[in-house]
Formats: sequence, C-alpha cells, structure tokens
Amino acid sequence: MVRFPEKITEQAKAANQTPARVITQHGELYRILSEKGEAIAQVSGRFAYDAEAVSDFPVVGDYVLVDFMDSENAVIASILPRSALFVRRAAGTKVAEQAVAANIDYVFICMSLNKDFNLRRTERYLTIAWDSGAMPVIVLTKADLCTDIDVKRSAIEAVAPGVDIVVTSSEAHTGIEALDKYLTSGKTVAFLGSSGVGKSTLINQLIGEAVIKTAEIRDDDDKGRHTTTTRQLLYLKSGGAVIDTPGMREIGVESGDTGQAFSDIEALAAQCRFSDCRHETEPGCAVKAAVESGELSEERLESYKKLKLEMSYDGLNSRQLEKKKMDRMLAEIGGIKAFKNASKKDKWQT
Repeated sequence: MVRFPEKITEQAKAANQTPARVITQHGELYRILSEKGEAIAQVSGRFAYDAEAVSDFPVVGDYVLVDFMDSENAVIASILPRSALFVRRAAGTKVAEQAVAANIDYVFICMSLNKDFNLRRTERYLTIAWDSGAMPVIVLTKADLCTDIDVKRSAIEAVAPGVDIVVTSSEAHTGIEALDKYLTSGKTVAFLGSSGVGKSTLINQLIGEAVIKTAEIRDDDDKGRHTTTTRQLLYLKSGGAVIDTPGMREIGVESGDTGQAFSDIEALAAQCRFSDCRHETEPGCAVKAAVESGELSEERLESYKKLKLEMSYDGLNSRQLEKKKMDRMLAEIGGIKAFKNASKKDKWQT
C-alpha cells in the first residue's frame, strides 16, 4: 500500500481532495494508487489548459490530488511539488524533453558486464541523473558472464568518482541484498539502462515474484530485446518503491550536471591559465596537461566536450544554431590568437 508523506496528507485535507501517486501512464490516461486502491485517472480541463510544457503533466512517481468520480475513476486536479525529476531526450530527436520519473531518491544506472559495457553511455546517464536531484548508484549486472570484473569496476570508478557501485548477478543471486539499503520505507528508486541489462529481472528478485516480463540478451550481439514498454511504479514489502523504465540505448542530454558527472575535469579546468579555456590548443591548459600525463583519458575529455556542446545547442532554432556555431568558430580563432600572443610573450621573456 502506498505511504504518503505527512506534508502531502495535510495538503490533501486542506484541499478536501484525495492524495494519490501515479504508478503508470498510457497516453492521456494514468493509473493511480491511493488509500482507496488503484484507479484510472485523467487530468482536469483546467489542469490541461494551465499546463505550459510537457513536464507540467503528471509522470510516473508524481504525487497528485484527485477527485473521485466513482470507485474506479478519478480526475487529477493538481500535481504536488516534486522533490526530483528525471528528464531525458531521445538522441537524434527534436522533442524538447521527456520526463521519465518524479520524486525519486536514487537512480540505479544499470550496466551489463558483457559486450554491452559502455563507459560513455554511463557518463551520459550520470550527467542527467545528477541533474535530476536524485542520487545515482551504478549497478553492474550479469557478473556471472564477466571474467574481468575488477578491471571493469575500476573503469567505472574512474568515470563515476564518489558514486556507489554494486556488482550483481541475478543468475547467481549475488549482490541483490546490497540494494536493500536504498529501498527502505518511503524511498523510491528509478532503474535506468539499455534493454537486456537485467533491470526487470533485478526488480522481480527484489519484489520476490515475477511481476515484470523479462527476456534474455540476444546471443549474436549481446543486445537486449525490449520487454518493458512503459514506465511503472511498484511498491516493495519494505515500503520502498521501484520504477522500471523502457531500455534506452541512446540518450540525448538536454540539460545535465557536468559539475558532478565530470567533477575531475572541472576541477582541473579551474587551474587553466584562461578562465574560458576550451582545453584544445590554449597554453597553460591543466586539462590537456592531465591528458598528456595519463591522469585523464582523451576519450573522457572528448565525451565531456561532446556533452557540453550538445547541451549548449539543444532547443535552438536554425538561426540561433547557426549563430552559436559561428560564435564557437570565432572563439576558436580567438584561442589561436591568444596562443600566438602568449607564445610571442614567452619568446621575448626567454
């Protein structure tokens, strides 16, 4: 049964409405869970009229205030303030944003320890996970299929400084208990990752029964089949809740927190000679020096630059995009001039 924070219960009483939580969404229809049980709901006409963006509408995990029409149907009057919101954009699309889950405490970024292991994708998930307001946790799955776990764990630690890492195997039933501390009463965890990494299998084991349909990764390319087709929230016996999400092999980053996801690079950037250093050809660049010394990998730096560029371009129309690219080109020319001027200065000083 859903447990509502005391503040939400008080708001519902003041509005003379019923508190509920969105557990699934199907187009304009929502399945909600309240103290009265499950029901189907849709937003009120006033709600739809006042909404200014896609993210203003309810998503899985939202706490809402509803008016019941009968025992099985309700109208959503309002969304209560969100403590966290996970937003993503499908890579290669022009969709402004897509809210994935609300009011989450942890984001379990699931990565399979097989051929689907991908550090760059992990960095993308971390960038938007930190931005959501929730705490990311890296969950490495299918440990029974991996012969170099320590090597891959070290690689993850290098791109996820300070983030908890849990190694699991659903087949061998190991590591699952380590997830329990995140799923205590009142806590909500969103599971994210590509299709076939084992998200649904993990959730089934946490629940203790096969609630969610699962499928194995294809033998020919280690890529997963899509089994979860919609987001859904499920409560555990502990009182915690989990949100299963469809697999996202490619994920666009509309906004993100590179200060957390790439804290190592941004700490180095603070030591660069120029405050607007682009970490390319500028003299006194602490970031490039770290790459040359082996402290930082070139691949991680390129991933950082790509994400920063992607976020700066997103949402621009064609004219704005053209101006942005022109400004970037002029900045590159300015960087070259700064380099030449600094070189001349150093030459005359020697």
